[in-house]
Amino acid sequence: MRTGLYAGTFDPMTLGHRDIIRRATHLVDRLVIGVAVNEDKGPLFALDERVAMVEAACEGLGNSGTEVVVHAFDNLLVDCAHDVGANLIIRGLRAVADFEYEYQMVGMNRVLDERIETVFLMAEARYQSIASKLVKEIARLGGDVSKFVTPEICAALHRKLGR
Repeated sequence: MRTGLYAGTFDPMTLGHRDIIRRATHLVDRLVIGVAVNEDKGPLFALDERVAMVEAACEGLGNSGTEVVVHAFDNLLVDCAHDVGANLIIRGLRAVADFEYEYQMVGMNRVLDERIETVFLMAEARYQSIASKLVKEIARLGGDVSKFVTPEICAALHRKLGR
């Protein structure tokens, strides 16, 4: 059984994240969506809120027979992979800048555990400009984020920001 781990802060989860998840379900038998604690990023949503949003946004994405599970974690990505039995880490790439960071992370993860492989999925062209940080900024300034997130996440952003 091939288990993959796709991890991120998901603050908030975007349509780009959802697309990577949908496509990743074709690569593995079980896909764990790791929702990371990352206080350095100053998340807008609490961990339990982000987990609930990811669970809702992932409903029905396991249609290819792949089990999709959401798992919160606050340790190293490699340790999370061990915890959930993943032998494959899935990462999404939008641009060259993403690749530079991801390349370093793969190197570090390979030193920590050379048995865990990393696979990169390129973002679909229509999602390449979407970043959670920008979605939050647009929402904070009263802009329409409905083209970047699910309707449920759009509503959650409005509630959180008092709109």
